[in-house]
Amino acid sequence: MKTLLYNIGILAGIHPVETRRLQGGEMGAMGVIDNAWLLIDDDRIAAFGEMRKLDKLSMGEDVTVDAQGGAVLPCWCDPHTHLVFPCSREEEFVDKIRGLSYAEIARRGGGILNSADRLHDMSDDELYDLSMQRLGNLMATGTGCVEIKSGYGLSTDDELKMLRVVKRMKENTTVRIVSTFLGAHAVGRSYAGRQGEYVDMVISEMIPAVAKEALAEYIDVFCDEGFFSPEETARILSAGARHGMRPKIHACELASSGGVKVGVDHHALSIDHLESASDDDLRLLQDTDTMATLLPGTSFFLNMPYAKGRKMVDSGLGIALASDCNPGSTPSSDMKFVVSLACIKMRLTPIEAINAATLNAAYAMGMEKEYGSIAVGKKANLQVLDRIPSINYIPYAYTRRLVRKMVMGGKVETIGA
Repeated sequence: MKTLLYNIGILAGIHPVETRRLQGGEMGAMGVIDNAWLLIDDDRIAAFGEMRKLDKLSMGEDVTVDAQGGAVLPCWCDPHTHLVFPCSREEEFVDKIRGLSYAEIARRGGGILNSADRLHDMSDDELYDLSMQRLGNLMATGTGCVEIKSGYGLSTDDELKMLRVVKRMKENTTVRIVSTFLGAHAVGRSYAGRQGEYVDMVISEMIPAVAKEALAEYIDVFCDEGFFSPEETARILSAGARHGMRPKIHACELASSGGVKVGVDHHALSIDHLESASDDDLRLLQDTDTMATLLPGTSFFLNMPYAKGRKMVDSGLGIALASDCNPGSTPSSDMKFVVSLACIKMRLTPIEAINAATLNAAYAMGMEKEYGSIAVGKKANLQVLDRIPSINYIPYAYTRRLVRKMVMGGKVETIGA
């Protein structure tokens, strides 16, 4: 089936189909066409151009959609979420207001362990239903491609429960989902004081079980102060790679942890957080295939320093943006707000931030050949916005909901209908 979107006020996010990621000064550029049309053939972009040339072309479309002067962009790609979790943790929000840090709450038995306790007692169906509701909220704000991590199980059975829920979600949504095994998110309660034994169990038991059911494309470790050491992280990433899971890594959220070096040494697809990364850490990322993925929503919610996004881009690095949606440190999946934070707090330009949340974000989860930009042959994974005066308006209007329709799998879905 062919679908024609016409009367597009601004068509943005255009990049050559062979462009895999953007680095340094490249991040400040994207193709934009005013007064445009776009043709979809089945689930892929077939052609696009200026409206003034449309009447000279024969499209043979089956469906036409009037964009009414609205903007069309690639869907947001969100390469770091913990979307599958049992319940909210607003009581810890109050603890933070009263002055407790993320690390202090974790030491008191809250944080990740709190979610693990509750997840253990929840049925698969309950967990699936809650997670699908969150996925619907995510899609309503313009996200069409997302990574989802495990990490609130902390036992083999419960980690498998989470990843089976993610697999079920993949089968029942038009959102493109990739899955990541994060058994090394924290040390499970039953292994308190025996971290080495827990690491051994992740390697010898969890990873083979996840691989046997082919439940994860990637493996992640929380390599940071008070969590997993660089040496433990290296062992876990190596074991995951042997079972076909490419590394991604949490690093330098709480301190310059040594995680960047481990990630680069193990050819991690992305190194995420980097709020506390040193200049030496950032130099390690130069001339590598590893994407620096920044999570400004975490800094906003935890009232902590922001990663050095402006400095990274000026030094020639490419960066991606992600929501980090989770119940403890970032209870939001709104990538438009993430883009606004990147502009306001990291001093990225609107075009840099949008590129970081689309093409570079797709790269950070291995999806850049199919998602993240407007290019002939790519998936028609698009957000149709209200009429806006310019692309700069998107992060400027930081609380305004702009998404009117989503195009997912070649089908147009009206948001809120």
